[in-house]
Amino acid sequence: MKFFVDTADIDAIRELHALGMVDGVTTNPSLIMKSGRDIKEVTKEICDLVDGPVSAETVALDAEGMIREGLILKEIADNIAIKVPLTWEGLKACKALTDQGHMVNVTLCFSANQALLAAKAGATFISPFVGRLDDLNIDGMELISDIREIYDNYGFETQILAASIRTPNHMSEAARIGADVATAPPSVIHAMAKHVLTDKGLDAFLKDWAATGQNIV
Repeated sequence: MKFFVDTADIDAIRELHALGMVDGVTTNPSLIMKSGRDIKEVTKEICDLVDGPVSAETVALDAEGMIREGLILKEIADNIAIKVPLTWEGLKACKALTDQGHMVNVTLCFSANQALLAAKAGATFISPFVGRLDDLNIDGMELISDIREIYDNYGFETQILAASIRTPNHMSEAARIGADVATAPPSVIHAMAKHVLTDKGLDAFLKDWAATGQNIV
């Protein structure tokens, strides 16, 4: 499973990239606002750092506006994936942009029917929002599983990009089900390395080592 990092924080991306943990980046208006930087400037810096797809989101509500904004965003770098919402207008924009050869990430997906429409419209990525479904006491991972089954049934090439990831368990479940990509905040990716038994085991080893009175160096 590919790891995309859901942030516009350059330092966080750079740290994870150095460890080989970054296959791409997703951004949205909220993350750009949090960075406090100009959208084109910070997006260009991310694209220069990361080889994989970098999702940059349109904000227009009509297809014509999404297409116009998407083409402007695409000028930032060759690895831009234009991000559009899963609305009827967004599907129109997706079809037009993919027909022109551009990568498109269709976001804010909350049902298998929506994912099916996105695949038919030629989306490069479909982004089901796992965490936001969980907030409504709906199992977001069931949606990932449903989309995986549908796409496999018909050979759709649209990649399932599990989004709104909140926990390390979301990451492992997405990988188990077969999501092509998961995008998560840096904090969740860091948390994947943590386990209480690892900490306890390391503490025991260090105490035993100290009792030997030895040094490796």
